Parts: sequence; C-alpha cells; structure tokens
Amino acid sequence: MMLSFVLIAILLFVAMLAYTKLARKYGIVDQPNLRSSHALVTLTGGGIIFPLAMMLYSVFFNQEAPPHFIFLLIGMLLISIVSFWDDIVSLPIRVRILAHLLAVTSLMYAVDAFTIWPWWASVIAYILIIGTINAYNFMDGINGITGVYSLAILVSCLYFNMEVHSMISNPYLIVAIMACVIFLFFNFRRRAKLFAGDVGSVGLGFWVISILLLFIIKTGDLRFILFLAVYGVDAVLTIIHRLKKKQNIFKPHRLHLYQLLANEKKISHLTIATGYGLLQLAINALIINTSFDFLTTSLLICLPLSLCYGLMKFRLMKNKAA
Repeated sequence: MMLSFVLIAILLFVAMLAYTKLARKYGIVDQPNLRSSHALVTLTGGGIIFPLAMMLYSVFFNQEAPPHFIFLLIGMLLISIVSFWDDIVSLPIRVRILAHLLAVTSLMYAVDAFTIWPWWASVIAYILIIGTINAYNFMDGINGITGVYSLAILVSCLYFNMEVHSMISNPYLIVAIMACVIFLFFNFRRRAKLFAGDVGSVGLGFWVISILLLFIIKTGDLRFILFLAVYGVDAVLTIIHRLKKKQNIFKPHRLHLYQLLANEKKISHLTIATGYGLLQLAINALIINTSFDFLTTSLLICLPLSLCYGLMKFRLMKNKAA
C-alpha cells in the first residue's frame, strides 16, 4: 500500500510540473482586476490535480473504493471538466448549473441517498450541496486558503475514520490529503506559482462534500456539516451583507471577511489561510470529542463565529469608509 501512495505522489507532482509548463505555453492565467486580492498575472487551473488524484485512486485502490465509486468519479470528472473549461472560456451559467445538477445526482446515487432519504430530504440535499460547492468556489480568493482549509477537514475526517469509527476506505481520504499537500507546494507561497481555478475549488469541494456526506449517511450525525462551519458562516453572512447592499451575489466582489483582512488590513494571505484552517481544525476537534446534539453543537459553534464575523466586519468596513 505504501508503494502505491509513493507512486501516486510522484505522478501527481510530475503532472503538476507538466501542467505548469502547459499553462505557461497556452496562457492559462488569472488576470488581476479591481475585485482581485492579488496584483500579478498568475497561472491558473492547478486544481486539475484533484480530479487526476481521484482517477489515480480508482486505479491503485479500486478494490477498496466506496460502493458505487464509479459514480463518484463520474461526478468529479463532469464537474471538473466543465469548471476547467470555464476557467479558459467563460461559460453560460446554465451550462455550469446543468453540470452541477448532473454531478450532484451522480454523487447522491453513489452514496445511496435516493434509497435512504425521502424525496423532500433529497431536494434539500441538492440545494445544500450545490450551494456548498459554489460557496467553496467563492471562498477561493487568496493564496493557500482552499488547500489549507480543506486539509483541516480531510485530516479531521481521517482521524475520525482511523481512531473513532471506520466508515470508508482510508486511502480515499489519504489520496485527497496528498493532492492538497502537493497543490499547496505550488500555491501556499507569498507569490503563488499556481492558482486552483474553478476546477480546483469546485473539484476539491466536491471531494470533501462526498466524504462528509458518506459520514453523515453512515452515522446519521448531521454535525459533520459543521466541519464546514468557518467557510459556511463567512459565505452565508457575506451573501446577506451583499443582499442588504443590493448587490448581484453572483458577481465577483471583495466583501468576504478574509478579503477585507487581506486587502484592507494587509494581513498576509498565508497567515489568513492558516488561521482559517486552524480555526476549523479546532471546531472539528470539539465536534469529534463531544456528544452534543446537532442543534446544541450548531449554536455553540455558529453563534460565536457569527458574532466575531460581525464585529470584525463592522470594524473593517468602518475603517474602509473612513
């Protein structure tokens, strides 16, 4: 098994080096604009490593894959291909929505959600999963944040799977962690060599959600949703803020808390990314080591997060206006 992990790591690293050359040759870059949190033209699409990693997992660990894994892979490839295409040539929103619907349908079938849940629960799941995938995409705006934050979630899931209750194949988690670490080698820098692009944030979001959904279905514990609490609070409260300002929530902006910290307070991207990851890691530890019900845990976690978000946002916006 160790040899398989080593081979996957080598293949992923070589693939990233090759992609970097291809992206430079064909000009696959992110051009900074007034909404960006970076000032330099940077290669993008590096998140292609995540669908590639899932493909390699299917080759090396096919016997240990979750049931109906082929549908997880189909969903990942579908949503990643469309997102990568969108990175290069902006696609109509209806194309992206259709891809997300088909990918989530594939995911729901793979985890037997249609069999286990009533129809109304499946409808709610569609809305939440598609919303979470898009929130994952919206939150990817500074160096390192998506990789570090996802690493905190994946490491927490691996610990729970190994030390508390084994529910899925460990390699399914380990390969995702390896892909994050290798991607961060290129992205977790003061000046990133590669951005994830939509293919990265959407693809990694899909992988993380597939794991959390499997955990929820196998344990019946909705608290695993809170493994996304930090991103969730920032994304939801920012949407509310933008609606209050009568802005189009589908257009780029600089109102996420992490953006204000980076752009207004000039805090290092790497410091912010690390802070988000460590905060989520602490929350995950609380969830794993307590037995409160979902409502109590949500209140204990989301109320303080929301309060901190509100106070920090108020001060930052006040200073910005001044």
